[in-house]
Formats: sequence, C-alpha cells, structure tokens
Amino acid sequence: MMVKEIKTMKVSMKKASIAAMFALMSTQAVSAQQVTVYTAFETDLLAKYKTAFEKDNPDIKIQWVRDSIGIITAKLLAEKSNPRAEVVWGLAGSSLALLKNEGIIKPYTPVGVEQLRGQLVDAGQEKAWYGNIGVFNAICYNEIVGKKLNIPKPTTWDDLTKDVYKGHISMPNPASSGTGYMQVAAWLSHFGEAEGWSYMDKLNTNIAQYTHSGSKPCVQAAMGEVVIGISLAVRAAKLKSQGAPMDVIVPNGIGWDVDGVGLVKANAASQRVVDWAISKAANELYVETYPIVAHQDVSATVSHYPDVENAMATLDLTQMGNDRTRVLATWSSKYDAKSQAKSQAK
Repeated sequence: MMVKEIKTMKVSMKKASIAAMFALMSTQAVSAQQVTVYTAFETDLLAKYKTAFEKDNPDIKIQWVRDSIGIITAKLLAEKSNPRAEVVWGLAGSSLALLKNEGIIKPYTPVGVEQLRGQLVDAGQEKAWYGNIGVFNAICYNEIVGKKLNIPKPTTWDDLTKDVYKGHISMPNPASSGTGYMQVAAWLSHFGEAEGWSYMDKLNTNIAQYTHSGSKPCVQAAMGEVVIGISLAVRAAKLKSQGAPMDVIVPNGIGWDVDGVGLVKANAASQRVVDWAISKAANELYVETYPIVAHQDVSATVSHYPDVENAMATLDLTQMGNDRTRVLATWSSKYDAKSQAKSQAK
C-alpha cells in the first residue's frame, strides 16, 4: 500500500512539475517586452533579422514599422514631441544625422562598438548612431531591351541626358526614398550645386517616372519596363544573379550612404536591440546581402556586385542630413510631376 502511494505521489509531482514548467513558459511568452522598431530595411530581410534577434533575446519581441527611408524620416520628425518608435534600425546615416540634430535619437554607447569600422559610425563626440552596412547606387541597364530599341549602354552620367534615353529611365523620388536622396546629394557634390541642378534639369527631360521605392527602378529595368533604372547596387547584383539580362554600371560620382541604428527611447529592452544590431551575429546576417558591413571581422563577396569604391562621390553624411529639407523642397518643386502615384508604390 505504501509503495503504491509513493508511486502515486511521484506521478502527481511529475505532472505538477511539467504543468509548472509550461505555466512558466506561457508567462514568459506573454510577458515578453515588445520593442517598436522603425525601419527602411528591404521587406524580405525583416523576418530574418527579427527571428535571429528574438532567438538570442527570447524575452523581447520586435514590432517592425516599415516604410521607405524618406517616409520613416518624415514620420520620426513629425512624432518628435510624442515619439512612438523606441529604436530606428536600417535608416540612412544622413537621416540619422538629421534626427540626432533634432534630438530624436539619443546618445548611446552600445556594447561592442569598438569592433566597428570608424568610418561607418557617427563622427560626433557624443555618438548617437552606428552604421550596419554601406549602401551604394548603380545604373541597371537591360541589355536585351536596349539592343532591341537601339539604346546604347551608358557609361557616364552625362550620357543619360542624351535624346536617345528620353522616356527610358526611372529613378527613386528622393523625397520618399533614401536611395534617391543619396544620388541627388551625390550629383550636387560631384557637379557642384549650380551644375548639379542644371544636370538634373536635363536628366528630368528623359525620366519616365520617379518611384517611391529605391529598388523598384532596377526591378523595372530587369522586367523591361524601362531600359535604365538608377537604383541600389545590391538589388542590381541580386537580380543579375537571378538571371536578369542586366549590366550593372557605376559612373564616377555614384551615390552612397550608411544604413544604421539609433536609440529613440532609452530602456533596457530598446538598448539591447541596438546592442544586437551592431553585434557580430547581426553583421554576419547583413553580409549575406550587403558586401560592406560595419563589423571589422565580417566580410563577404557578393556575385555581380560592382566595384563601387573608386566611383564614390565625396559626401558628408552630416551635411546631407542638414541639407535634406532644403534640397528636397527644391527637387519637389522642379520634378515631382513625374513621380509615381502613391497607390502604385509597391
């Protein structure tokens, strides 16, 4: 009788222990803190980054709010007095510099910052943003459609102002796309302010459409909707690797920027998101898509990625942030009539 009672007690204790374990797991899942993260990362990357972060930080859940760089920047500026984001991750360094000047992102020193390449980090004494990746533009040229229409491959920016390209070029709207803004800033630096606007006046004559996505012009070129798309080099390399009949061209004075991370609301969970975003583990994910990342010990080769190093425009990211409002107002007054309808932005 005693033996039977002991066995019954052991079974009951085991069941109670299992029940307690599941109850604890359930409580932890329910109590996991949610961090709202504004991002302009490409949509197809978000699940990968979220899954990896939450695996390493099971008590924190990321809630993405995703849009283009221009829209996210404008949203953060509009919410300055009542910020809804806790972290901004995957935003252009020029935008982050502007947000720092406006007091929207806060000075913070994440764990592991000494392992980052200095040129991809906020240059200010009180650092508030940290680069994750280097981002570069390129010209995407559809070789098949170009040959069919007898439209030659361009090799310089001036080529794109020739009559033969009229109606065959798309590029991102800089007011809604950071990809577009970094190229506009590059032209103003490469040609000089007055000549830069003169160049864009001539280019505008040949533009078929300004898109609201940095990737879309290259996608349009890959599909033959246009012959030429001014777009992201990484998207160009990916599409070419997938078989798109494209040449990827980087004229001297190509636009570039840094995508990085910054803290909007300081709390233990949001700080851990920033810490992880600059970690080696995060950089090993970035480098699967982008060949130039911030961590000194992480590098890779991406098929068909162009040699951008010698073609980079001379740019000051802080100055790009400071000039943003003025430049975009001028650009919109001149060229916005050819912008893609917002309902067609995806």
